[in-house]
Amino acid sequence: MHLPKIKIPKKYIKIGAWIIGVFVILLILSGSIAYSKREALLKKMMAKAVSKADKDYGLQVKIGEAGFSGLSTVHMKDITVVPRARDTLTEINDIIIGVKLWPLIFGNVKLSELNLNKGILNIVFKDSLSNLDFILKRKKKDSTETKASVNLSTLAHDLLNQLLYKIPDNMEIKNLMLKVNDNDTAKLKFYTPTATITDGKLNSTIIVNDEESIWHLNGLVKPGKKQLDVILFAENKPVELPYLNHKLHARLSFDTVRTQMKNAGYSGDDFKIEGSWAVKNLLINHEKIASNDVVIPDAKIDANLLVGPNYIALDSSSTVFLKQASIHPYLKYTLSPDKIYEVKLQAPEQDAQQVLNSFPKGLFESLEGLKVSGKVRYDLSFYLNSSEPDSVKFYSGLTPTNFKILHWGKTNLQKINKEFVYTPYENGKKMRDIVIGPSNPNFTPLSEVSSNFKNAILTSEDPSFFTHKGFVQESIRKSFAVNFKEKKFVRGGSTISMQLVKNVFLSRQKTLARKAEEILIVWLIENNHLMTKNRMLEVYFNIIEMGQNVYGIGEATRHYFGKSPAELNIGEGIFLANIVPRPKIALYKFRADGGLKDYLYPYFKYIGSIMAKRGLTPPDSSGYGFYNVHLREGLRQYLLPDSSTIDTTAFDTDDPLPAIETQDDSKTLFDKLFGSPKKDSVNKSAVVAPDTVKKTRKELRQERREQRRKENELEELLEKQKKEAKPS
Repeated sequence: MHLPKIKIPKKYIKIGAWIIGVFVILLILSGSIAYSKREALLKKMMAKAVSKADKDYGLQVKIGEAGFSGLSTVHMKDITVVPRARDTLTEINDIIIGVKLWPLIFGNVKLSELNLNKGILNIVFKDSLSNLDFILKRKKKDSTETKASVNLSTLAHDLLNQLLYKIPDNMEIKNLMLKVNDNDTAKLKFYTPTATITDGKLNSTIIVNDEESIWHLNGLVKPGKKQLDVILFAENKPVELPYLNHKLHARLSFDTVRTQMKNAGYSGDDFKIEGSWAVKNLLINHEKIASNDVVIPDAKIDANLLVGPNYIALDSSSTVFLKQASIHPYLKYTLSPDKIYEVKLQAPEQDAQQVLNSFPKGLFESLEGLKVSGKVRYDLSFYLNSSEPDSVKFYSGLTPTNFKILHWGKTNLQKINKEFVYTPYENGKKMRDIVIGPSNPNFTPLSEVSSNFKNAILTSEDPSFFTHKGFVQESIRKSFAVNFKEKKFVRGGSTISMQLVKNVFLSRQKTLARKAEEILIVWLIENNHLMTKNRMLEVYFNIIEMGQNVYGIGEATRHYFGKSPAELNIGEGIFLANIVPRPKIALYKFRADGGLKDYLYPYFKYIGSIMAKRGLTPPDSSGYGFYNVHLREGLRQYLLPDSSTIDTTAFDTDDPLPAIETQDDSKTLFDKLFGSPKKDSVNKSAVVAPDTVKKTRKELRQERREQRRKENELEELLEKQKKEAKPS
């Protein structure tokens, strides 16, 4: 089938040709006029930019010479940028900038060429001021303006484009210096003798601190395709910045860092950036992370970053690789209408030894050399809506499959099943060696510990000890809620298992590495049944600090009451449980006559009533033995006069009391004795003493802080009195 040919009249062809011709002529005329006036336009635009920099940012910008050196290239000389009342920020001797014409028609400035010869970027910090303060000035001004809600995906798209547009197709930089002066105490210099981009290939040399080190930043840059692949490394040594040690008291170094951006574009309403980041031999040393160097030999993350209209997320399709182990992270931060924090980690089932070998060196010192078999899987989820912190969701689970310990490493986790030596430390100083076993006369078998103390400490410290596997998810969940509301760490989720591991196997340094190691050791002990719960509790009772150089229930009962642990009454049991969080101020809790101070009465009523509800002690309307607690006479000489008493009803522990589980009559005797791990509810009204009901939480916190301050002062006086007192 043939379609008939359409004949266009010649007059229409002539008209079309004339229109196109006129358009071309107009375009040429406009271009000619613009070309002839481009110098004037350039000066006008420069004057406008200089004025705006001064008005909006307080920057004094001076340009010695400026003019076109080609169709779309501008040549400038002797440029200076000086923030008002600050040190000079930038000096550039000679620079040529070329832009692409076609994007310029649509209002986009894309660099095609950049040649710079001799320049200095000088960043100065003096006390609380710097010559970068102008950035904050603009932000402050913007914050006062009423703006519509910002679409984050659009913002991310625009910012990335602006960044990529500033990467030229061809570049040659010579003699560029970056100086950082931090209050004249720390100085940095980065000198770039040469840096080039030729057809997308980046090559650079960076001399750090007068040849202290030589770095190279090389790779491929293709801004038009939104692709980058660059690597940073140093010659014959790791990349390291001593400046961080001065500024952050941290040491950080690595052999190489590689950054890739593979693609960027919209995926529905989200702006998606696909890339990866890899590092070799990353070394980190900071007192809050670990007491020694932590080294990650080989790490990589394949990341898919999503920026939505109101959130930023690392998608679950991302993967973190540590040697042969892998984990899929999901992180999401929603900004509006409520701030929401979401974290999910999912490590698929994989070889347990490979996972163990993948841990950074220096992170788990006590487990070095440990050999295992089987497989493990890990899952974590966390969700917190800032408007509803009490509804925070948390789950963490390490699931083993045919997991076995084949060979102990540096530390034998079963050593406490036999007699062993425990060495407590205070502020890094060794106190003394304590034998935990029958050869020590103060050692007390669990069967010889009064149930009054046993039940009191389980109630206050860890009510579900005999049923959990080292962790109580609900307690950890509630600690997140409390700490978020208080904006600081005020409540932990430690169990007796965790306290035992911390004291017996680990240093007392408060670092992230030690906490992570503690969690892993607890899991190994509890899930592999390396010791019985009774033995764990027995050891805990015999090592727990209960006063100034007083360790274990045996020493404590003789020290305070002149009794054996089996003879403790209900009041003495509750008292000893009360001093566990702050054992060194135990003597301050007594009056000069040896009786307890009145502010402790609400604590006794609270703990006692919980114990009574669980069937662990008879109901008592007179304070559950509060009036039957008397310090032995030999210690009363060290007590302060009653005139020094602080009259308060606030609890004196550093952390709030852990949530205590209430029991109902339908539960078994086992449940009543040891609690259930599935619930962790508290009778809130029981916590508040009658005369504190009308006080706000802020007032109570202030009382507690003031009380602790005075207690610390009195503790120092008490120690001084003890040293000056003669033996009786």
